[in-house]
Amino acid sequence: MNIYFKNITKLLFTNIIILLSFIILLELIFGYWFDEDNLGPYMREHRMKNQPTSLIYKGKTYNYNYKRNYYGFRGDEIKPSNIKAIIMGGSVIDERYKPEEFTITGYLNKNLKENNYNLQIVNAGIEAQSTVGIIYSFKHWFPKLKDFKPEIILLYIGVNDVAIPPNKHLKDIGDGHVKNPENFEVIKDNIKSRSIILDSLRIIKFKYLPRKNFVKYDGNLDPELENNFNYISYESALKKYDINMLRKKHKKWVDSYLSRVDILYNNAKKLNATPIFITNIGSDGYRESIFIHNYSLIEHCKIKKYNCMDLAKKIEGKYFYWSGGAHTTKEGSEEIANLISQNLSIYLKEAN
Repeated sequence: MNIYFKNITKLLFTNIIILLSFIILLELIFGYWFDEDNLGPYMREHRMKNQPTSLIYKGKTYNYNYKRNYYGFRGDEIKPSNIKAIIMGGSVIDERYKPEEFTITGYLNKNLKENNYNLQIVNAGIEAQSTVGIIYSFKHWFPKLKDFKPEIILLYIGVNDVAIPPNKHLKDIGDGHVKNPENFEVIKDNIKSRSIILDSLRIIKFKYLPRKNFVKYDGNLDPELENNFNYISYESALKKYDINMLRKKHKKWVDSYLSRVDILYNNAKKLNATPIFITNIGSDGYRESIFIHNYSLIEHCKIKKYNCMDLAKKIEGKYFYWSGGAHTTKEGSEEIANLISQNLSIYLKEAN
């Protein structure tokens, strides 16, 4: 009996050793352990997402899957080498709370197609990102994407930056959870991302097994917003504020913001891309902080000869454009996309 047990144990141990050796050999040959382009702990929260979601809006329920592809962009799979244009921003560009066709990016692509432009804009928005996070993405996300050479980078910025402390961008940090902040989680993320076995299993799960839990969003208008809507237009802001006073009051914040704009410009140029900065606005319109940030950006663009769109100045403030705060409704996203399209068409015609 003891001999039989010993033989079984020996056989089992030998098979385990053979299996482990095979796994190690497989990982060494096909894994990404020494791949400099592997994302590792970066973009773990924003890659291979397939989340069943529903939006309730005006008495109708829209069911869709919120997807972020293998490389971290919202939408279906696309090779980085095939990406010619992207749009960046926070949750107002990510727009996970709406089906893709109701987003700013979705309407932009619809407009481009209807006007016979052979250009697709890919959604690179990340929830909660300001220019600080976008700079971080240029440093830690884009360099990992092989042959990623977009020709146009739309930067929809402003609202998330008004509360950013001066010089925050000088630190190697970023908002939007581009990198997992927990050290133990970083180790786990590296293993999952670099292992060919674990990465392949995640790809299969992403492709064929959407998450079981359903995320629901109520996109109906906030009654308080409609009843107390007080949008400050650009024309009203010019009469309301003393620009020189605001420049002095917000100087540190604005100077820091514009220095980040310069960093973004230079980062885009390193990719041989044309950056186009776009001002944005929330449901309360031109409160003083966003007014001086947007005003200063446009003045800065004129001096530096950057491509800029003063969208916030042009948008007509209607209460049903926002579901609350800075998040737009279907109608709001469509209006913003229409305004961007008008300016983008001019740029594309001049570029050709």
